[in-house]
Formats: sequence, structure tokens, C-alpha cells
Amino acid sequence: MHAELGEQDDGSSPGGNAILAALQRAVDFSNGIIVVLAGLALIAACIILSYSVLSRALFHSANYWQDEAAVFLLVGATFMTAAYVQRERGHIGIEAFVGLLSPLANRIRLRLVDIASLLFCAFFTWKSWTLAHEAWVDGQVSNSMWSPPLAIPYVLMAAGMSLLCAQIALQIAISFSVRARQ
Repeated sequence: MHAELGEQDDGSSPGGNAILAALQRAVDFSNGIIVVLAGLALIAACIILSYSVLSRALFHSANYWQDEAAVFLLVGATFMTAAYVQRERGHIGIEAFVGLLSPLANRIRLRLVDIASLLFCAFFTWKSWTLAHEAWVDGQVSNSMWSPPLAIPYVLMAAGMSLLCAQIALQIAISFSVRARQ
């Protein structure tokens, strides 16, 4: 990680594998769209919360929907951008050891972290889809006066975790593909 950018090889490039390269381009494209939408969701949450504060302070009006709408937007933005953060290796990793370990040990460390992350995220994804399904089938709504359907944040959470699992699985496949070519 302390080398020049061109000298680093963390196994994140599919190289000569056309299928993995196409999958990586598709994930990168969807991540780009999601990051823009998440940015818009964050801006919308800021506007909604600012409106809420101003309307309470200036007009003493009760706001029933603003807090939950902002939370739904933030939940969606957070979970949907997880795959982008993983692509940049912004998630779990012990970077303090990078300089101490050999390149082989670092590759093994990255693979073990990726595999452990995939296992955890796969379980979380499965439970998220279960929650989303139950919320949809049972017609669950929040306990507020506004009562929006709980399926909305659960589906956003499940979709974001599914994309994260796809990104981690792709990273694992690319790392083994790169190693097989060497």
C-alpha cells in the first residue's frame, strides 16, 4: 500500500478474464449510479430536516413525516453505497499490518478478510430479505402518525447488502483468477 499507484496489485483488477471484467464493469456502473442517487438522498434528507427545524421554529407546526422520511433516505443511502465503499477497500481491513507482512501474507490476509466479510454479509442479506418479505406480506408500517410501510427501508437494506455480497464475491473471484494466471 506504500508503493506507487502503478506498482500496487491488490488483486482488484480482473486482468485477462473477460467474464470477471464484464461483471466488474457492470458492478462499477451500478455503483456509479447508486452513489449519485445516494448523494441526492443525502441532500434531500438535509432539506427535509432543515425544513422541519424551520417550520417548527417559525410556525410552531407539528411535523409527523420529516424525521422518518429523512431516516429512510439515510438508511437507503448508507446501505446502497456499501458496495462502492467495498470496491475501494474502505471496509474491514487491518492496514497497520500491511507494511509488516510479506506480499503473500497480505494477499492471504485480504482473501481471509473478504471471505469472512462475505459470510457475514450473506447472513445479513438473507435476514434482510426475510425482514423485507415479512414487512411486505404482513403490511407492516411504522408506529408513527405518518405510518410509512416498513418494507421500504428493509428492501433498501436488503438490496444494498445484496450488492455488497456481489462486490465481495467478485473481489474473491478476481483475486483467485489473478493468482491462477501467475
